Amino acid sequence: IMSQHIFTLFILLGILYLAPNSEDIRCKCICPPYRDIEGQIYNQNVSLKDCNCLHVVEPMPVDGKDVEAYCLRCECKYEERSSDTIKVTIIIYLSILGLLLLYMVYLTLLEPMLKRRLFGHSQLIQSDDDVGDQQPFANAHNVLSRSHSRPNMLNKVEHAQQRWRRQVQEQRKSVFDRHVVLS
Repeated sequence: IMSQHIFTLFILLGILYLAPNSEDIRCKCICPPYRDIEGQIYNQNVSLKDCNCLHVVEPMPVDGKDVEAYCLRCECKYEERSSDTIKVTIIIYLSILGLLLLYMVYLTLLEPMLKRRLFGHSQLIQSDDDVGDQQPFANAHNVLSRSHSRPNMLNKVEHAQQRWRRQVQEQRKSVFDRHVVLS
């Protein structure tokens, strides 16, 4: 029974994908100025065989014998697009953007709270004299290496992160305090 429902769903989706949306195909005619008539752009949802000035330009701005001369000046192009591909691309883009936003929220809100819980609140508080001189998580590697609840890989990542933070702090000291650029 379940396989029949899935099969029916695939058939319906196939029919939907095979039948082009009327907004996905169009004939676009660009007609330059002709005598006292301004240039115009005309769009119609017509088939490829009907993509010409006579089927697309409505209402016809000229009468009788001028129709042929007017239509010879018009350039008509058949255009086809896949709105499903556009929708999927936008969904993927918005999903990635949402994941990045969630990651930013994690980094700004949740990570400091988790660090406080793991390392204790007292290590995060620094005196005004020591701001910038000490690392708030300088002993993070020692705490994590003693912790048996975290896997060894996370210890390595945390150690590399702390090493990077110390290097950044040293560069800040060199640039701002000593006015020396590190090589």
